[in-house]
Amino acid sequence: MPELVGSSLIFIVSLFILIKAADYFTLAAQEIGIFFGIKPFIIGVTVVAIGTSLPELVSSVIATLKDSSEIVIGNVIGSNIANICLILGVASIMSARAMVVEYDLLSVDLPLFAGAAFFLAFTIKDLQFTSGEAFLCLLGLLVYILYTVNSSQADIEANKAEKEQQEKLSKKSINWQFIILVVSAVLIFISANFTIDSIIEISESLGIGKEIIAVSAVAVGTSLPELIVTIKAARLGQPEMAVGNILGSNIFNSFAVMGIPGLARGLVIPESILTDGIPVMLSVTILFFFTTQNNKVTKWEGWLFIIIYLWFIGKTLELF
Repeated sequence: MPELVGSSLIFIVSLFILIKAADYFTLAAQEIGIFFGIKPFIIGVTVVAIGTSLPELVSSVIATLKDSSEIVIGNVIGSNIANICLILGVASIMSARAMVVEYDLLSVDLPLFAGAAFFLAFTIKDLQFTSGEAFLCLLGLLVYILYTVNSSQADIEANKAEKEQQEKLSKKSINWQFIILVVSAVLIFISANFTIDSIIEISESLGIGKEIIAVSAVAVGTSLPELIVTIKAARLGQPEMAVGNILGSNIFNSFAVMGIPGLARGLVIPESILTDGIPVMLSVTILFFFTTQNNKVTKWEGWLFIIIYLWFIGKTLELF
């Protein structure tokens, strides 16, 4: 019992540091992105999405190195479900009005978003995730990043003069943001290490699968940066950044958080993830796809996502 209490305290503290460090990393990355004249949606799907997904990525890499790779898929599936249901749900409820996105989602972003989820499901249906599949995941991520960066080039060129002025006026500030970026990245690595160690110890003490802890507690914890960023964006009247963050985070999770650890060695895929987690992830992905067809998300749709998430967590933890 004392070991369980100690492991639980380490888990809470290390996860808190992991989240806060990721928050500082994200804010610094966001400032740097804005400094270079990148529009809000592009910042959301690239800089902010990658920054807020760092807890999932680093913890997944460390879990793989510690021979606990079943945590990786649990983390990815749980985080993707939390991003859609919990984060989008809370953000839309707290938004002053319906979250309207003027950016054209239907042409490329939504199909890639749904495609990434289905590709992930296809790769693990045989309960294996090979290095070849990991490589294809990273190739998919590269295609998406190249698309988003390319789509922002016109804006960068249009604001070139303004950007040059910002460089002269804010050089010291940007240098400071780069320092924050490096320090927070180091803290993310250290805290993720302790988080994974505590998960392994808690799992052994309680006799439950590591993927169960990953798909619930770890997924919610590592999704908190996305939640904070998305709520702030929604309340400040920036729904494009909020929705873009969710889109980018899920694509990054499916491709990078699975792909990078998978390159090192094959990942263990528990059968429970295939039978319980994957169907829910695909279902809410499809629901998100159709919900955003009219480029907006209402409060009522947000409440539906919240109800689905409460059911998912309840079933996962066998609460009902």
